[in-house]
Amino acid sequence: MATRRNPRFKECRRLGVNVCGHPKAMERAGAPAFKKTKKTSDYGLHLIEKQKVKAYYGILERQLRRYFELASKSSEKTGVALLILLESRLDNLVYRLGFANSIRMARQMVSHGHFEVDGQKVNIPSYSVKVGSTIALREKSRKSSQFKSAFLADNKAKLDYLERDEANFSGKYARLPLRAEIPVQINDQMVVEYYSK
Repeated sequence: MATRRNPRFKECRRLGVNVCGHPKAMERAGAPAFKKTKKTSDYGLHLIEKQKVKAYYGILERQLRRYFELASKSSEKTGVALLILLESRLDNLVYRLGFANSIRMARQMVSHGHFEVDGQKVNIPSYSVKVGSTIALREKSRKSSQFKSAFLADNKAKLDYLERDEANFSGKYARLPLRAEIPVQINDQMVVEYYSK
């Protein structure tokens, strides 16, 4: 299974936003060595927005192209539809619900079979979760102090389209998110323009 293994902090500084969610990712962003001296071209700006999407969701180019093709067939605006498709990925929802501290950790937890979706074990990070589905940490995985402390830690912003059930170590994908609710700093229109050229 192909995964992104590039340096996370370096990527955050290059893109100008904290895409990995680590509190120390942007510490050196203002240092003189990382200041841009040349003006970024229009193509460069579009490319950066596209790279942000890949970094936020931990996906590769081929996957993003496939999601874009699906989004372009949607009745919703293409950019918004693309982000909704990506938000519906199992690894992303595991991260948003607070089971993992990063998208990479969430992907690993899913691929190692620690989660159930509506009572069925799922180990495919790209699995598309349907609205109304419940994602739960498997019974035997609840014994791990690392998973329990990550989920019970109060360090995640509450999202209106997700419902957390701390007593049962689970969460529900209550509804599709609105664009304003998706916690990513991306100009989705630029991503659409990049792929439309």
